[in-house]
Amino acid sequence: MKRLYMIGGPMGVGKTAACRQLQQLLDRSVFLDGDWCWYSHPFTVTEQTKQVVMENIGFMLQNFLKCPDYQNIIFCWVMDHPSILDEVISRIETALGDTSLFCITLTASPQAIREHLQKDIDAQLREEDIIERSLARLALYDKLSTYKLNISNLTPNQAAKAIISLITK
Repeated sequence: MKRLYMIGGPMGVGKTAACRQLQQLLDRSVFLDGDWCWYSHPFTVTEQTKQVVMENIGFMLQNFLKCPDYQNIIFCWVMDHPSILDEVISRIETALGDTSLFCITLTASPQAIREHLQKDIDAQLREEDIIERSLARLALYDKLSTYKLNISNLTPNQAAKAIISLITK
């Protein structure tokens, strides 16, 4: 049986790093980061760009789900509102079949998020305002009907193992 891991969390929590490790731990796996569908210059959020991003995510996830070579599909993205999760799921429902779906939110303390994001700022990968924007969204994740996993003190590998442990309980 296939498994689809939809992993959300605030910017800077470590979703991408944990998912890369998860991909290494799971056999026959593929990884899609929703941010890859947003890379544009200049970065613009409009109704049209949102639509394109959602269509691309849905298309890619459907294709991964249909491919018999993949048993574990890992998708991560910010997903801070139920409507985002619902829209992604609605775009892939026909391809889910007998796939087990796991919606997981990675959380961390504000201090851990600050530290992660500050490293990115120092490396000039992100702008200074990212910390406050991320922390402002932190409470939104408490309201989601997802598995919650605090990874404040975990390495990416430990976080990936915790995800596996969470879904095998």
